[in-house]
Amino acid sequence: MSLPQGNAVTSNNFGIQIDGVMVEFLTRVDGLTVEQTAIPCAQNNEDGKRNVAILPGPWQPGTVTVERGMTQSSTFNDWINDSMAGRMDSARKNATIIQMDPEGNPVKRWHLRNAWCSDLRASSSSADDSSVLTETITIQFEEVTVESA
Repeated sequence: MSLPQGNAVTSNNFGIQIDGVMVEFLTRVDGLTVEQTAIPCAQNNEDGKRNVAILPGPWQPGTVTVERGMTQSSTFNDWINDSMAGRMDSARKNATIIQMDPEGNPVKRWHLRNAWCSDLRASSSSADDSSVLTETITIQFEEVTVESA
């Protein structure tokens, strides 16, 4: 979907794919963070004046937190369980977070290489509460590429 100039995508419809298969729709995506090291390089120019250039260094691994309704998604649960058990040969997956427009069309994708779950938090619940139960999962990844759909 092409947005009219001046409009932005609303942030209410996310999904996650693991190894290319859509496994879950998400209620929240928070803190997708990657950082590239900045390296200052000081040198003198031909006039003897100091010049400092900032050079790009290596990319650091990233992290993102996602929230989902507590479901029976066996693929997602297996991924969490493999990560928590330290079975990294099966836990490291390529995951893609997909931002969709209100009609469900992909608008943007964040491809996470060698992603695995490092933290799981269940929402609080009580006998007199009727809210939806959720799980919040922190995902570590080695590299991200961003794609506009």
